[in-house]
Amino acid sequence: MAEQRLAMRTQFPASAESLKPRLKKAPEFPILEKQNWLIHLHYIRKDYEACKDVIKEQLQETQGLCEYAIYVQALIFRLEGNIQESLELFQTCAVLSPQSADNLKQVARSLFLLGKHKAATEVYNEAAKLNQKDWEICHNLGVCYIYLKQLDKAQDQLHNALHLNRHDLTYIMLGKIHLLEGDLDKAIEIYKKAVEFSPENTELLTTLGLLYLQLGIYQKAFEHLGNALTYDPTNYKAILAAGSMMQTHGDFDVALTKYRIVACAVPESPPLWNNIGMCFFGKKKYVAAISCLKRANYLAPFDWKILYNLGLVHLTLQQYASAFHFLSAAISFQPKVGELYMLLAATALSFFVAVALTNLDDTENARRAYAEAVRLDKCNPLVNLNYAVLLYNQGEERGALAQYQEMEKKVNLLKDSSSLEFDPEVSEEHPSSQSHHLFLWSQSPLWKRNQLKHQHK
Repeated sequence: MAEQRLAMRTQFPASAESLKPRLKKAPEFPILEKQNWLIHLHYIRKDYEACKDVIKEQLQETQGLCEYAIYVQALIFRLEGNIQESLELFQTCAVLSPQSADNLKQVARSLFLLGKHKAATEVYNEAAKLNQKDWEICHNLGVCYIYLKQLDKAQDQLHNALHLNRHDLTYIMLGKIHLLEGDLDKAIEIYKKAVEFSPENTELLTTLGLLYLQLGIYQKAFEHLGNALTYDPTNYKAILAAGSMMQTHGDFDVALTKYRIVACAVPESPPLWNNIGMCFFGKKKYVAAISCLKRANYLAPFDWKILYNLGLVHLTLQQYASAFHFLSAAISFQPKVGELYMLLAATALSFFVAVALTNLDDTENARRAYAEAVRLDKCNPLVNLNYAVLLYNQGEERGALAQYQEMEKKVNLLKDSSSLEFDPEVSEEHPSSQSHHLFLWSQSPLWKRNQLKHQHK
């Protein structure tokens, strides 16, 4: 009987509890790192106050030796705008772990944000010795060299960054270097490569479109701006550029429609109100034009182009004192633009003739301004034309003839270098100033002679 009971017991399996292996006790984290996971969790959730509390507790337990807690505390300080405090904490991290390239990168970043670009380059170079294949170090070194105006070194570092890893931001900074050097062709090549790498980046597409627009290649400009608007229909930069193209070709109503969209996104944009003002100027709504241009001038008081346009509108309205004021201000900000001197010369002459202050005709200053305009502007024939008109009216026919012949040479050069027909009454290079050129041309005896011919016809 006893044997039978024993046999029955052996038929049943052992209990599950007896087969379970005993779980090992979880390893104890060192005290320096035991709350790092909680610090990281609060930080990525952007719960910075709770993160600070945990960091404070961790630093008290470790007597200020927890590198990760100090690192995250420095990141939070930087986000809050306390750059100097973040720099000091990152330097502490670099002392605790001197072989960490990441700590040195953060030190250099804080120095850069403080405007200490030379010190930042030194720290980035130290970080590069620890990690020679970090594209971020090369990119940031290039940016620092741009601020130090060492453009050759900046190009080398940015090319190294692209060799290690291609990024949109590196292409953008490299393109900006070429723009600073005034080399539009190289800038376009860089942005073309950037667009090939990242065809949906609206900033790259818009910038490339603007460069083509600056060179007068309207077809490619419209193509890239259209692509930018395809990916982002609310891209106000692309809309503003497309509107300026339409404005250049005289489609003022269509351009104003585009500008209304931009006004909803960036109502305080100086270029927007400048372009709106010149649209109204093209439609001969001069009061509205002055109102918009003055708003643009209020938003950007040091922009010489806005001052130039204000002087142009006042000159068209024969408000010579105001025109003289705005054109003089434009020249003070941009002294090397020849056409400004041409407009200022016409304003000075017209102002003193019209007002006739003590019967003083200040043609001498007008001649000096025209001479300066001729010296600065070697391409615009209208400068020589207006100078010839001034000399002719003063009875200096020989000097007037010389300026007129110089004007004819420039016109012929423009005809040879461009497929467009040149009209002496219209400047295609400066569409916004066409009315002023017509105004000055109407003062010329040559214009009067042409008018008589048309009347006879």
